[in-house]
Parts: sequence; structure tokens; C-alpha cells
Amino acid sequence: MVFLTTARFCFAQKGRDRVLADYLRPAVFSLSMVMVHDVVDPPAASRYYAYVMLGAYAIVSRHDKALVAPDAFIRNYPVSGADVADTGYDYRIAAAFSILETGRVMLPSGYLLEAEEQKFLQLLKKEKWPQRLIDRSIAAGRKATEKVVAWSKGDGYSRLSAKLRYSPLKADSSWFPTPPAYIEAVEPHWRTIRPMLIDSASQFVPPALVGFSRDTTSTFYHLVQEVYRIGKDTGAKATAEQTVAWFWDDNPFAITTSGHMNIGLKKISPGGHWMDIAGNAAGVAGLDFDQTVEVQTLVAVTMMDAFISCWDEKYRSNRLRPETYINRYIDPRWHPFLQTPPFPEYTSGHSVVSTAAAEVLTYLFGPRLDYTDDAEQLFDVKPRSFHSFRDAAEEATISRMYGGIHYHDAVINGQVEGKAIGEYIVDRIKHAGIRPLSLY
Repeated sequence: MVFLTTARFCFAQKGRDRVLADYLRPAVFSLSMVMVHDVVDPPAASRYYAYVMLGAYAIVSRHDKALVAPDAFIRNYPVSGADVADTGYDYRIAAAFSILETGRVMLPSGYLLEAEEQKFLQLLKKEKWPQRLIDRSIAAGRKATEKVVAWSKGDGYSRLSAKLRYSPLKADSSWFPTPPAYIEAVEPHWRTIRPMLIDSASQFVPPALVGFSRDTTSTFYHLVQEVYRIGKDTGAKATAEQTVAWFWDDNPFAITTSGHMNIGLKKISPGGHWMDIAGNAAGVAGLDFDQTVEVQTLVAVTMMDAFISCWDEKYRSNRLRPETYINRYIDPRWHPFLQTPPFPEYTSGHSVVSTAAAEVLTYLFGPRLDYTDDAEQLFDVKPRSFHSFRDAAEEATISRMYGGIHYHDAVINGQVEGKAIGEYIVDRIKHAGIRPLSLY
């Protein structure tokens, strides 16, 4: 599937900066397609996007003094002056190539990106860049990859596999694996990953959840009934709410069954969706290469921290999914419209991550930017149009209840958590000297 990416985006004869700026969106999407192939879980996907974009940003910020060096706002980032040399190559080629190369090195099936790298080289030759300049630029891109990959090895990811395997808790209120595959809990120790901008995984604890209860007069039972009514898979034509839910599903674990076989449906993650929104917005606004790298980097590192914060809460509150409660206590034949993801319910990951990303994008682009989100078109999901990033995040937030996989307090309080993260990151990058984009 990765080989379809360049075909999605046709390049007209434009200035070289425009050609390379336009290439960034398909370059990042090619990584998303490899993650789809590998069924990379959402928190891990956000980590890959962050390091991939940081390698590119380190190169660009060294050459464009309008951009702030990464060590000015990324915690514990090595001094960026040591990344690559200053002269003898085209930094834009180096940065674009490093996106692919870092993905090739870090992703489990990164070898699939070798074909995309060759397509990129063919694009450069088509645009008549001198071969010697190309060679030097590729070498600089590889050097940036080496630096950022080396730094990534200290974030705790390699130690996750050595931690104790997660076992579901025995309490009635606790999360338990759900149909159809009953996949074990995903990334139960993600809170131990080193964040990019926030102080710690527990810095942004959301408001308290509504307590578990089987009492039919309780607030929690009311939340369950709300999901039971609106999020049921009836097998009939999708409602307007379910159309929204399907658009924002972004569940890389979704499967269908055929006899005794489980077949993966292959979808991008929430992080992949928002990375494409960022690239899409950059194109709509006509951003140049350097600005586009800046936008996608800031969105990527924001989402990595948002997932760390959200996963900290998920495995602290450890609440069961609506599907589990409803099947146990109300209707054993009930199924949600969307498949339930394999991790605890509170807070909603999409609510946290979408809201945080939208806050950063709103700071950069302003409160209104009309765009059409076609990130899922390759997966036969019709595009939807939005007037702002906050509008999109609002829809992504409520979509989780529409899909039958979250209670109302998890999406609303996830939004609170995401907004707090986003506002903190905006304040941090603002103090580092990163300013809103000049679009007009």
C-alpha cells in the first residue's frame, strides 16, 4: 500500500521549494501506510511521527533562522548544532529524505520505505537537481537520522518489553478484553516513555470519572444507557452520528471475521489522521517547505505527549468499556457501531489527542481555516469539510460516544485534558520564540 502514496499527490511544474513543500504530505503519509501494514498501535505511532519530524526539523531550523532550534523547546534534546554540517547540500532535500530514512530505520517494516526513497530521488532528478548536490543532501539526511534515532533510544521504549505482562484486574469496574479478538491491553506501561514538552505523564490529570454502579438510578447507569441507545450497531444504514463515528474511527486494530479467520481492516491511527490534517492545512495555506516542516513537527511532538498523558490516566482509572458493561448487565447481544479498541476506556484518546493537536494548529494558523479532510479516502471513507481545527476536534471527540466505545464523561473530560495539554504546549513554544504563521 505504501507504493500508492505518491500517486495520491500529483506534482505540477512548480518552483523547487513548492515541489518539496508539496512532497512532505505524501512523505509522511507513506510512513502512515507502513504503520498500517505493521498494525502499529496509536501511542507507538505518535512516537514514530515525533522522531521522524524532529530529524527533519533539526536540519531546517539550522538553516532557517526564523525557526527556533529544537533544544529551545524540546526537553533534554541534544544541542542541535551537532546534527549536520552547514554547507555543501540542499537542506530541504536532506530534511525530506530524513523523514523517509528515519521511518525506514525505526519502523518494524521500514524496508517498505526504500521504494519511496527511490521515488523521491527520481523526483529530484526530474526537477534537474545536480547529482552531486543530491548525493551530499542525502548524506546529510542520513546523518540527521542517525542523530535523532540515537536520541530516541533513551526514551524508555526499549525497556517496555521487559516489564511485567499486564493482567486485567478482577473488579467489576475494571477493563476487560472485548470482542471480536479479545486483544490484550495495549501499551500498559506507556506512561514511562520520556515526554517531549510536558513535565511528566501525570502533569495533566483530568477531572474525576463518574464512579461505576449497577444501580439503575445512578449517574453511571445513565451514561451507559446513553451509549446503549446511540452507539448500537443495528446493521441498518448508518445514522448521521454513525457517519461521523466512522469518519473518525482510526482504529488500526479493527478486524472482520470470515468463518474462523480474523481479517484486519487496516486503518490509520488518530495520530496519522492528524498528521495528514496538518499536511493538508499547510497546502491549503500555501506554506513554504520550512513552515510545513515546522507545523508537522509541532503537531507530532504534541500528540506524542498527549498520548503519554492519556495512557497514564487510562491505566490509573482502568475503567471497563461500554460493550463490557452492556453485555454483562443489560444485553449480551449488543454490539457497538465501532469495534472497541483494546485498552481501558477513560479518558478517550481521540478526544485528548485531537483537542491538543487542534490547540497547537489553531495557535499557528489562527481560529479559522477552511479545509476538506480526505485523509481516509484511500480507505473508502468520504471526505468531510471543516471551518477550523477546533470544529474537527469537537467532532472527533463526540464521535467516540456515537460509535459506542466511550461514555460521555470520557469524551468531555478527555477534551478538558487535551485542551490543558495543548494550551501548555502553546505557552511553551510561544516562550521559546515560535510565532503564529504569517498567512496573508
